[in-house]
Amino acid sequence: MQPTVAAPESVTWKIHLDRSMWVAGVRALMLQALHPVAMQGVWQRSDFRSDPTGRLLRTAHFVAVTTYGSPDEAEALGTRIRRVHRALGFTDPATGRGHRVDEHDLLVWVHCAEVSSYLETTHRAGLPLTEREMDRYVDERARAAVYVGLDPDDVPRDVAQMRRYLASVRPELRVTPEARQAVRFLLWPSVPDHLSWLAPLRPLWFPVGALAYATLPAWARRAYGVLPEAPGAGAAATTALRALRSGLNRVPERYYNLVFDEATVRSADAARERLLAAGYRVENGFRALRARTLFTTPPVPEPRTPS
Repeated sequence: MQPTVAAPESVTWKIHLDRSMWVAGVRALMLQALHPVAMQGVWQRSDFRSDPTGRLLRTAHFVAVTTYGSPDEAEALGTRIRRVHRALGFTDPATGRGHRVDEHDLLVWVHCAEVSSYLETTHRAGLPLTEREMDRYVDERARAAVYVGLDPDDVPRDVAQMRRYLASVRPELRVTPEARQAVRFLLWPSVPDHLSWLAPLRPLWFPVGALAYATLPAWARRAYGVLPEAPGAGAAATTALRALRSGLNRVPERYYNLVFDEATVRSADAARERLLAAGYRVENGFRALRARTLFTTPPVPEPRTPS
């Protein structure tokens, strides 16, 4: 069995372990909120209002497990998510129609909002990606869509398909009062009990939320109207995003990991052991104590010459 769902040499690993993913994750939640039906599902059937930070950390855990978790670990998490979603229903107050959280179109929207946000934000933050790598990433995440109950062919398989999908769903998107309130929660979230020691640093979160907001499409920012628009905001956001990524890359891994749930960190530690057992080596040696750990692919054994 392969040691991790995504190999260290995959594009998924390259993107998901980039530290600008904090901004990308918040941006994904802000983008998802623009779908009025999907937003009602979150508003009515989750604890988002009372614990927006918890929702972000659960999303981070899902991304982590479906990246460097073992295949069995990822399947167990996917099974649990699908079981919970099957039991959840809600009513759209605009139409009075009942919906299920796991409706096909809603799952596709959430998947595409996440994948497009992760790809666009990390690349804009300075992560070098070729066009071929971008297509590979979209395809790799399509194969991971099975964990939430989708088939890989239900979702875009390359960047062009992703752009066509986002353009097709654009007429359905709008800002509801719930979506605007969700953005305000994400700009200034509460601190969960297990991270209470971070409460004095809470003001440092605002730049992350503000950058996530600033990287939304211009039409979405205008519709939300939560933060003021300034001339040249796009270029300024890119500069700030790159500076934030550069700063986060300087945080030692042992301190950086403190913001994650314990289960997420345990999964990362177990992945490291499985990779080392499979022949991977830590590429950056002792420098991994000061940054994130990089792995070198196991050498391919040379074919044996017949005697």
